[in-house]
Amino acid sequence: MKAKKEFRRKVVLSIVFLVAFMGIFSFIGTNNLYAEETQQVAAADNGNLQWGLIAAAIAFGFGAIGAGIAIGNVGSAAMGAIGEKPEIASQALIFVALAEGVVVFGFITALMILGKV
Repeated sequence: MKAKKEFRRKVVLSIVFLVAFMGIFSFIGTNNLYAEETQQVAAADNGNLQWGLIAAAIAFGFGAIGAGIAIGNVGSAAMGAIGEKPEIASQALIFVALAEGVVVFGFITALMILGKV
């Protein structure tokens, strides 16, 4: 029980550090992304570009993380079911492919956001 709480605490702490690092890096990294064009573009447009790039990264990143979690859960259940009943392998793999579709939705959303920026 104590090991479970310690593991959960480490996972939450890792996620917090990862999100903080990604947030800090996204603000620093996209600040001078188009340094030559920022002299010609108004300051408001540069801010819109920065937020658009961050929004696209978040859309794709959360889609990929969600798909990873879904594939992990669905894939392990599918492999367990296949181990007990091998004839349902094709049906079980369809559910894994459905979980992979979440990445495609995140990617399309990111492309739509980048198309507006």
